[in-house]
Amino acid sequence: MAALPHRYPLLLVDRVESLDPDGGIVAIKAVTMNEQFFQGHFPGRPIMPGVLIVEALAQAAGVLAVESLGLAGSGKLVYFMAIEGAKFRAPVEPGVLLRLEVQFVQKRPTVCKFAGRALIEGKVVAEANFTAMIADPPSD
Repeated sequence: MAALPHRYPLLLVDRVESLDPDGGIVAIKAVTMNEQFFQGHFPGRPIMPGVLIVEALAQAAGVLAVESLGLAGSGKLVYFMAIEGAKFRAPVEPGVLLRLEVQFVQKRPTVCKFAGRALIEGKVVAEANFTAMIADPPSD
């Protein structure tokens, strides 16, 4: 939580399992039935929205960027700039541990590119490439 500004109900990284500042991160999202989005997506057949899977990958990437660039506690934010090649291979249902694997494709002080995969029990359920900008938060 120190590395991300997100809070419930939009904090989608529960724990970091490993972090290599020059390579990548492995994080976990425990997908539970009490997630707010399951009330409407879909009643009687709960499935995690694909956009939230990509958001979970982006949050893991945010932790990776902030930690590897030495920006923890700086107040800097990581903003999405682009999402490319998103693919959804299987539904994500309540009761699973979603493994978020994100690697740097390009690391620069203000813009980073990432490749991410979401897995359940070793099976890829989603993947995407994305770009993010590291910047100051908006001023009041």
